[in-house]
Amino acid sequence: MDVIVNLLQDNSQKVAIGAVGLFALYLMFGWAAQLLCNTVGIIYPAYISMKAIESADKVDDTKWLTYWVIYAVLSTAEFFSGFLTSFIPFYWLLKCIFLVWCMAPIQQNGSVFLYHRFIRPFFLKHVSETDAALNKLADKAKKMAGDIMSKNE
Repeated sequence: MDVIVNLLQDNSQKVAIGAVGLFALYLMFGWAAQLLCNTVGIIYPAYISMKAIESADKVDDTKWLTYWVIYAVLSTAEFFSGFLTSFIPFYWLLKCIFLVWCMAPIQQNGSVFLYHRFIRPFFLKHVSETDAALNKLADKAKKMAGDIMSKNE
């Protein structure tokens, strides 16, 4: 009986390794690799984020907010440097591996590391200037909206 259990475990590991290999090959050469990669980077994290919101523990909220900050920074950088996707070989595979590292269920995953190492120091350095610019922009928007409303009356 132990031989059968061991054989089944070996086969399930082989199937899992094969599935990961096919997934990686598809990300390298597949037609909708971008869609697949972004699906991996959004579906599971969105689901777990909703579970975190509904839980009483706020540590998981912070963990997933950190992931979304990293995802937003990556998406913005990707948008403004669209050539990366064609210039870097196997970009979608590398991005998918990166996103899995950022969402890994470990204490010091990629998003926590990148946030504390790069994003947070940059944010803290520029938060006052950013707040001032946003407040100025909001004041201009309020004034513009008031002008439009007064013209319509």
